Formats: sequence, structure tokens, C-alpha cells
Amino acid sequence: MSKPFYEIVDNLPTGNITVKALNALDFVVPGEWENIVGFKNTIRQVTGEDDDDLVHQIGERVIWLYNDKSEGYQRALWLYQTIDSTGTALGAAAMANKVGEKIGFLGFLNTITPKADKAQSIDLCLKLVVELLTFCSINGIPGDNIGDFVKSLADYGGESIMRMAALVCFDGMIPLGPDFIQKAQETIAGLSANELEKNPAFSKVSDMIPGKNSSGKLDFIGNSFGSVTGWMNNFVESKNLSVDRITEHLSKYIEIADDKLDYLAAFLDMTTNYYEHTGTQTIAKHIIDRAYAEI
Repeated sequence: MSKPFYEIVDNLPTGNITVKALNALDFVVPGEWENIVGFKNTIRQVTGEDDDDLVHQIGERVIWLYNDKSEGYQRALWLYQTIDSTGTALGAAAMANKVGEKIGFLGFLNTITPKADKAQSIDLCLKLVVELLTFCSINGIPGDNIGDFVKSLADYGGESIMRMAALVCFDGMIPLGPDFIQKAQETIAGLSANELEKNPAFSKVSDMIPGKNSSGKLDFIGNSFGSVTGWMNNFVESKNLSVDRITEHLSKYIEIADDKLDYLAAFLDMTTNYYEHTGTQTIAKHIIDRAYAEI
């Protein structure tokens, strides 16, 4: 653990590019996401309790549960942080001085390059697998339980449904287009284990993915993504999503040059960490609910 969990929750940003990008997706899941930050504030919001002593007791229990390595909370947070870090690190420094401002692309084109469709498809599928793995870790169930994860999507709300909306929009539709599901499936189906091993995101999280070897892990990735294609298709259709609608709403928060849309996915990769941000909020709410019930 690099930082105490309460400090991680306390340090969640309130107005950076990640928050702006997520706010732009409110039209997809209206009113679902509120950017709740601060450890004690999150406890109050989740439990409805205002008594300082009780909030303190809940907080102590939350910290104990998170620090217990037999629970899956540390592993879940590590997964959220790690899958985001492969795309975020390079852009974070370049954009640090622009936090809180509208962001234009032209000055940063020399630092970003659009991913090839194959790389983007692999990363999309890996993010989906990480969501499955964190769901299992948080709920204390085996990490290969695809069925329970797929069922749980029907109950996703708040920051969890916002995370999935961002996955569909930022890692699916913007870089790969409206047929992103088909492209991702075709990429995974035609991928070799050796090619998968060269992917930076896979190399970081591969130990957590079920499978005896890279071939087995590749099969698991394909099966996991395939299991949610129905949900994703329905999500896109029911929300009437299109690249134009997504970029239109993004442009209200982030300045987008019309002739530089090819760079938008790379820009979002490098300047946002929406998986880590909303993932931290999901983990916090889950532990707080449990701690509140146990004291």
C-alpha cells in the first residue's frame, strides 16, 4: 500500500480533466454520478449519519477492512489504478498546468499519437476484464465468475454505471467507431498469445487474469468480453449513442478542434484516470456500507 485508503479518498480531485470528461457524460446516465470526495464526507453521504463519533467508528472499521489483505479491496484498487496508469502517465505531466482550464489539442499534438485499432481493442477488452476482476474481488467471489458479473450489470448505478458509460464512450466508440464491439471481438479472436504478451496493459495485470498461460488468459479475455456484448449493444442503442453526440457534449467541457478528432481518444487516455477515480469511489462505498452494517 503506497498510501492509506482514507488519504486516497481525501485526495480524489474535484475539478480536473477526468471530472470534466465524466460530467460531460451526464447525458448518457443522467443524474447517476455525483463526484463525492473526502473520506469523512463519503461516509456521511453513504450512511446518512452526521454524528462525528459514529462517523469516526465507521471510518476506523473501513480502514481495518481495507488493510486486511485477506479481503479483496487492496487488489481491486490496484487493478483500477494499474489499468489506468498505462495510458495516463505520459499525459499527466504535460497537462498538469492546464488542470481547471478548457483544454485545446493543438499545443499537445507533439506528445500524443492515436493508438492503432488493434491496441485500442485490446485495451478496451482488458478494461472490461479488470471491471470483472474488481467486481469479484470486492464481493469476495472467484475471479473467473463471469456469470455473476454479467448479472450484476443490470444493477449498476452511481459511479459504477458512469464508469461503464465512460468505457463504452471513451475506450469504445470514440477510438473505434460505432462498430467497436465487432472490432474488439475480431481483434481478440485473431490475436495470438505472443501478441497479447506485448501489450503493456496486459503485462501489468496478467497475473490477476485467470488462465494457466497466455493462451488461457486470452481465452478468458475473449469469453469475458463476449459475455457483455449484449449489454453493451443494448446500452448504446437505448442511449442513442453516437460519436457525434459524445464529442458534442465533451466540447462543452473540453475544447476540441474539429480537425483533430483522431487524437481525442489518445488525449483522453493520457489525461484521464476515470477507472481509478470512479473505482476508488465504488470501493469506498462498498466498504463503508459493510463497515456501517458491522459496527
